[in-house]
Amino acid sequence: MATVLSVSGSPSATSRTARLLRHLDARLTDQGHEVIPLDVRTLPAEALLGADFGHPAIVEAAGLFARADGVVVGTPVYKAAYSGLLKSLLDLLPQYALSGKTVLPLATGGSTAHVLAIDYALRPVLSSMGAAHIVQGWFTLDKDITADEDGGLTVAPAAAEALTHVVDQFSGALTARTSLLQPTG
Repeated sequence: MATVLSVSGSPSATSRTARLLRHLDARLTDQGHEVIPLDVRTLPAEALLGADFGHPAIVEAAGLFARADGVVVGTPVYKAAYSGLLKSLLDLLPQYALSGKTVLPLATGGSTAHVLAIDYALRPVLSSMGAAHIVQGWFTLDKDITADEDGGLTVAPAAAEALTHVVDQFSGALTARTSLLQPTG
């Protein structure tokens, strides 16, 4: 069983991005992984904006990254890039916080004009932080994500199929990597 940190970079309390991540977390849990959710918006703004590396909440978040075997990073796309909230956290993590980790980048947005934000904005920073393997990410249109009244989520069939594929690919890569790293005998 691998430990997965599921990071939402959305600043909104009613975020489709965060709801989508929690929906996908359930699939990863069903596949035998321990999933730890982290909503960056719950971290203290003064610590994030003031670059307080020693703030207990930032130290705890860095510890979650260190403990994880894999990381799912989800962000809404604003002005063709990942959220500033996510950037503020990534800037406070150690340079190689993703070293040895398998990473799944996900993004949501209102237009297909932002579909390349994963490859041109998010993937480079994840790579620079030492990710061992960044699997194929996925961009989901906001219109394909519907929040249910009971707090659940409905994803349009084509988007759900694509997300299932990338999550399963991530899970398989994570399982293979953690199997290789475990001692035998």
